[in-house]
Amino acid sequence: MKKYGILIPALNPDQKLIKLVHELLNNVINFDALVLVDDGSAVTNQAVFKELEEIGDQRIHVLHHQHNEGKGAALKNGFRYIRNYFPEIEGIATMDSDGQHTVGALSSCMEKFEENPTDLIIGVRKFTNEIPARSQFGNVLTSKLVKLLTHQNISDTQTGLRIIPHQYVDQLIEFPGDRFEFEFDMLLQARKYDVKVIEQSIPTIYLDGNKSSHFRVVRDSLAIYARFFKFAGSGIISFIVDIALFEGIILLMGNHVLDSIILATVISRALSAVVNYTLNHRVVFNGGGRQTFIKYGALFIVQMILSGYLTDLVTNWLPHNGNSIAPMLAKMLVDFTLFIISYQIQKDFIFKKDTEVNYAKNQES
Repeated sequence: MKKYGILIPALNPDQKLIKLVHELLNNVINFDALVLVDDGSAVTNQAVFKELEEIGDQRIHVLHHQHNEGKGAALKNGFRYIRNYFPEIEGIATMDSDGQHTVGALSSCMEKFEENPTDLIIGVRKFTNEIPARSQFGNVLTSKLVKLLTHQNISDTQTGLRIIPHQYVDQLIEFPGDRFEFEFDMLLQARKYDVKVIEQSIPTIYLDGNKSSHFRVVRDSLAIYARFFKFAGSGIISFIVDIALFEGIILLMGNHVLDSIILATVISRALSAVVNYTLNHRVVFNGGGRQTFIKYGALFIVQMILSGYLTDLVTNWLPHNGNSIAPMLAKMLVDFTLFIISYQIQKDFIFKKDTEVNYAKNQES
């Protein structure tokens, strides 16, 4: 059996958390630490944590936040505590405090982790018409986005029941985001660290229409999509700079021959590349990677050449006359395709952090 720690973040919990803790302690599940993080709960809810501390089991550890910092912050602080005081733990199981996760569901996830000790195990619920609308709303949107960006089919992106391998925990501690977006990033970034996400079916339990959930549909959904929005925004800004300069130069030269298109492409792409590199390096990918300027420069040259020749090729396919906007339309089609390819190259090669590479090496050793 692997060594496990259990981490439960809690904001204003009630008797359901006490019941869950007793079930964990009285079950045959093997774990070395049960860490409860009080994320700034109200004074009226402190009695719950006091009762848990008075149980007297040495495996119970209660951490307190002076104010609400967010579920992501609670999870990261819990991860740090376990890694500092229980370094031998191989898998950290996270659970919600509202009674949605059963000990049996946790046990089934642990069994799956025993078979896949380097993978991220998530307990997934079956969604039916009885599921609260706001829970379905968030899961449908985030599942589609995860599939688009990671090429992994994850049917339940909001599940809080997960078992995380200790190697990935070391990386998660450094992730940005302190609220619900942290759990989404955990899934979104797993592929970068060569972590496979494996699903384990669990019972679907919603109490009182899931009223106890602290997920704020609009605000937290926007936070979840922030990483995607940042990259898209960077691309849009540099795209506008590129297109505006390209069209301006073409108009000044007054023709659409290949030499003019190549020259306009070189000038517009060079200036837009400076904008794009700066935004991607500092904002989107948080300064990750080594020798990024050289790598990005090589990508820029290849992409610029392809853009020029492919734009000319597509322009000749489109119907146009001397004053046509065909070159601009052709450039938009070509550069959108190159934009998608460029994102994958930048994410997986140019701006990939050293910690990601080190994690992959640890997996192989």
